[in-house]
Amino acid sequence: DMPDGGALHFSQTIEAIRGRDGAIIIEVLVPDFNGKDESLRTVLDAAPHIFNHNLETVERLTPMVRSRAKYHLSLEFLQRAKEIRPETMTKSGLMLGLGETETEIFQAMDDLREHNVELLTMGQYLSPTPQHLPVVEYVNPETFQLYGDIARKKGFTHVASGPLVRSSY
Repeated sequence: DMPDGGALHFSQTIEAIRGRDGAIIIEVLVPDFNGKDESLRTVLDAAPHIFNHNLETVERLTPMVRSRAKYHLSLEFLQRAKEIRPETMTKSGLMLGLGETETEIFQAMDDLREHNVELLTMGQYLSPTPQHLPVVEYVNPETFQLYGDIARKKGFTHVASGPLVRSSY
């Protein structure tokens, strides 16, 4: 509801934290700002160490899971962040258990790497209320481990993958 999507607030928060303790590693989790480059730059100018925007799910399920978001806009947004501020680590996260296939998961990983995303989280989707999407599958811990190993082989520098993993790792 703000013209900049809240980018100035993110920036001011980063600066305030850094002003209190410059040793704190700062990760920011942001929306796509509707692809507005000016908003993206506002956040990146505050120099977070880690820039996180979650893809959330595979391309096929994006319209159902993220009604206002677009899969390719999110990928381009992450790539643009890396282009603007190469020293900032880029990160994204996937929720599993929404009905995605293994092939689609691997494609999402490839898409993220092709857009220079370095850090990845994968966790189990849990429906917060009966009005939200249902859990289609509970992914077992061994499968999460396998997906994490594959993600590392695909070039992610850090991967957190498990049923209880959330995007803030």
